[in-house]
Parts: sequence; C-alpha cells; structure tokens
Amino acid sequence: MGGDHGLSVTIPASLSFLKQVDDVHLVLVGHQDQVEAELKKNGALDHPRITVKDATDVVAMDTPLMKALRKRRSSMHLAILEVKDGNADACVSAGNTGALMAVSHFLLDTIPGVERPAICGIMPNEKDMPTYVLDLGANVDCEEEHLRQFALMGAALYTNVENRPSPTVGLLNVGTEDIKGNEVVKKAGRLLKEELQNGTLNFVGNVEGNDIFQGTCDIVVCDGFTGNVMLKAVEGLGHFFRNVLVSQLKSSALNMLGALLSRKALNAVRQRLNPSRYNGACMLGLRGLVFKSHGGADAYAYGFAIRRAYDAVKGDVLRKIYSAMADLMKDSKGADPLMKETENGKQDK
Repeated sequence: MGGDHGLSVTIPASLSFLKQVDDVHLVLVGHQDQVEAELKKNGALDHPRITVKDATDVVAMDTPLMKALRKRRSSMHLAILEVKDGNADACVSAGNTGALMAVSHFLLDTIPGVERPAICGIMPNEKDMPTYVLDLGANVDCEEEHLRQFALMGAALYTNVENRPSPTVGLLNVGTEDIKGNEVVKKAGRLLKEELQNGTLNFVGNVEGNDIFQGTCDIVVCDGFTGNVMLKAVEGLGHFFRNVLVSQLKSSALNMLGALLSRKALNAVRQRLNPSRYNGACMLGLRGLVFKSHGGADAYAYGFAIRRAYDAVKGDVLRKIYSAMADLMKDSKGADPLMKETENGKQDK
C-alpha cells in the first residue's frame, strides 16, 4: 500500500515477478477490497500463488514513528508480523522508511551483538561490481561502536551474497587522512583498524564520496544522516544527467541522427546506470529479512526489490549473517555474544 504509487506499482511488479520465478508464493498485505480490485484489473484475481491478507489500516508516508508503532492493524505491521511468525521468509515494502525500520525493529528485534540495525543499499561502480553502502538512513546519529558493527554486518552480507570472502571496507570521511573527520569517525577508524589487526575485517581506511563509484572498496560505512544525503544527491544527479542528455539529443536533427547511430552504446550505458537495477535495500541486523524499496519506484524497480528479497532467502543469508556475526563478534570481543547465561546456570544459544 506504500510508496508514491501504491498498488498501481506493487501489483504489476508482483505479477511480473511471479512469471519469472515459479517457486515463490506472495502474500499481499493491504486493504483487501483495493488489492483484489487491482488484481482483477490485471486479470489475476484467482492467481494460485497469491494470498491476500486484509489490513484495516495503512502507515502513510508522513506518519510519525510513534503513531506508526501503534497502528497494529496496518499493512506494514501485519506484513512484518508474517515474517516474525514464520509465515513469510521476507518482507518487501516501499513505505515510510523511518516507520518501516521502527516497526521492524520493534517486532523482530536485532541479532544478538547488534545494537542498531542499518539500511544497506547497493551502488554501481566503474569496475561493474556492486558497492555496498550502509547506513542509508536508519540511524541519523551514530557512535563509533555502531559504525564498527555496520562494518561487520556489511562484510558478512557481502561475503555471503556476492560469494567473495574478505571484502574490503572503507569508512566514509571528508578525507583519507586519519586526522580528518569528526570525533566519532576518528574513533570508529581506530576501532576498524583494530579489526584489521585482529584479522576480522579487511579495512582499507578512510574513503571519500568519489570512491563509492570508483570501486575503491567493496563496502562503505557511514552514519545514516550522511548516507541518506549522499543517496538522495546521487539520485538527483542521475535524473538531472538523464534529462539533460535526452534534451540535448533531441535538440537538433543532427543530434538525433547521432543518437540513432549510437543507440546501442546509449542503451548499454542506460542499462548499466539504471538505478532501478539497484533498488531494494536490506535492513541489516534484524532477526528477519526486511527489504526497503524506493518510495518512487516504478513496477520495474519494485520487481528488483522483490528479487533481492527472494535471492536473500534462497541464499540463506539470514542464517549466514547470524553465524558470521557470532564469529566476528567473538573474534573481536574475545567472547561469543550469542551465548548468554540462563537463570538455571546453563548456557543457551
């Protein structure tokens, strides 16, 4: 029900994905009459791999966090509850980002050893490889320990999704020198250097904004304020570049002829830089898989968010991150944070 376009995007994207993949069942959570009307419009009212779960309320894009938490019958709340109760393997939403994180955190809680979840997104780079960036907006204010945990979680996710051990990690800063940055970033840099010395992280040091797209490192860590501003700036630049390019190519007959002759190359560039291919950010650190689609995504882009959730489930990413975080935190702290003493003195995992 969320995002800028609601059912006019999420229903076509869901139906398109079902045509591509034959071993998935979708639970569509929202106002049942509206969802079924849209399904009927698309000729899929009785689709065998779709279940509609009725929700009597909706979290709007401008709903305050505390109010969103109290909306127990909202589509967002009930969708995440499906994951908590084991009825679904992952949740995908284009709704209010802050509300989605708050409700997800409240219902699912975090993996042991993780204080705060983070939003991890993907950016393209010159090496035609993904650059994972986190946090993209879940935590506006962070302490150095949070940035260290983001780095550990990002490394665990990258290793298991991209099948590449020991990914390189950079800390986003205003310069590469250790003396630059605010106190939190400086302290975080020292913590990450300790992880490098311990062999738990392949930390390459401070990186700058341009390093994200140069592919200087596999994972870029920052606080949510910086990450979200960077993300919105990049999206705006992408739209600006596309609009200027199209405008100039149409400005004269000669330019249009040139565009026609270079159509194949232009299509390749458009495909490689298409932000829709990178839609679907993982809310990392939760005890369940939750993926956030961009609110302004079209059906094509929303389909990629569903694909990312599907691939994460098929790759058993949640269990692998649990295991990886346990190992990393144990190596880092000298004790396994997933082990705790129970009241009767026994240890429980």
